[in-house]
This record gives sequence, structure tokens and C-alpha cells, in this order.
Amino acid sequence: MITAILANLETFTPAMFYIILLPLIIWETIWKAFGLWHSARDNKRVWFILILILNTMGILPMVYLFLIRKRKKKK
Repeated sequence: MITAILANLETFTPAMFYIILLPLIIWETIWKAFGLWHSARDNKRVWFILILILNTMGILPMVYLFLIRKRKKKK
């Protein structure tokens, strides 16, 4: 599998790069927007700043939304 990927790197075009990159940008933007929205509404400044500054492909906003925010609602 890896050898097939490495063999195809020679034919990798800029268009293919954008086809791969665009969904990742959309994914990050959606999760970041939800994380920023909810952290601002919950008045969590530290989380807002972390989500705003760090680009983690949606991992940090998901941690906030599914783990941190869920704990707050249970209290």
C-alpha cells in the first residue's frame, strides 16, 4: 500500500493537492466555528483563545464540545 502511494507521488499534481486540502479546510472551519460559538456563549475565554489560535484539524473543538461542555451541562 505504501509503495503504491510513494510510486504515485511522481504523478501528484497541484489539482490533486487542492482536492485533498479543500475537505480538510472545510472540516476544520466547521468544527472551529462550533467550538468558538459555544465557548463564547459559555463564557470560556481560555477555550475560545485556544480554539482560535491552534489549528488541530477539529480535534481541540471536538474535545471542548463533546467532553468539556458535556460535563458543564451535567452539573
